[in-house]
Amino acid sequence: MSKKNKKAETTTGRKNISKRQDITRRFLRNRNSVIGLVVTAIFVFVALFAPILVDYDTQVIQQDIPNRLLHPGEDPDHPLGTDELGRDVMARLIYAAKMSLAIGAMAVIIAIAIGVVIGASAGYFGGRVDTILMRIMEVLDGVPSFLMALTICASLGASVYTLMIAIAVGSIAAQSRIVRSAVLTVKNNEYVEAAKAMGASDMQIIFYHIIPNCVGTIIVQFSVKIAGGILHASSLSFLGLGVQPPDPEWGAMLSGGRAYMLDNPTLTLFPGLCIMVVILAFNMLGDGLRDSLDPRLKG
Repeated sequence: MSKKNKKAETTTGRKNISKRQDITRRFLRNRNSVIGLVVTAIFVFVALFAPILVDYDTQVIQQDIPNRLLHPGEDPDHPLGTDELGRDVMARLIYAAKMSLAIGAMAVIIAIAIGVVIGASAGYFGGRVDTILMRIMEVLDGVPSFLMALTICASLGASVYTLMIAIAVGSIAAQSRIVRSAVLTVKNNEYVEAAKAMGASDMQIIFYHIIPNCVGTIIVQFSVKIAGGILHASSLSFLGLGVQPPDPEWGAMLSGGRAYMLDNPTLTLFPGLCIMVVILAFNMLGDGLRDSLDPRLKG
């Protein structure tokens, strides 16, 4: 390799490192972003290690009727009290974090995967392909996402997998439009023209040159949309169309505690707080990532 090429690679590497450092610096300067990252990391940690932190059989689903509706602090074995069937509220909240975050994340991953393919194809090829795909997405987007998810769950039956699919279908149109916009901004760049000149196929250009340069947009959308996925999952479970008993889920716990609000209001308070805090944290994280990755917002 010539000295000129080595120098060019070194310069490119330094620019990439400098760019990453600049993005990290801007992210860390935003206090709300850091708070969102920390809170999100805590919830993700709890969700990942839920099977270790609590025992599913004895703490999450085993009933203890004599000790039902205990208030927080009333029994040291149940720091946050027990529900209407005597099950430990803290253990169920922890395991519900695993369910809620997994459903929200998987639904958004499915929606982004399909949306990236549709949006990238529409933006790159343009013309008739763009027109057909975007018209289909407009029809899909014409139905409110929650109403569509509600209809799918009611039609196919309540289950975790149906819930994921229902939430994903309602998000595909929005994801595809965002990816299409990102592709339109990069498809005419020099590296794309160079790849065409070197004989790269359309699929190679899309998946190896265009989509990697839209990763920032995709990451931001993932962090923002996962909050909506969790909210939709909780709402459908609240209506009885999501996670089914005895598995815990924040929305289902909120629904189950409604009948006991006068006797023990914490049964609705704790899952409601979990939903509110995790959605706020993901939105704060998404806003911080957007501000950090968008050079137009560079301060």
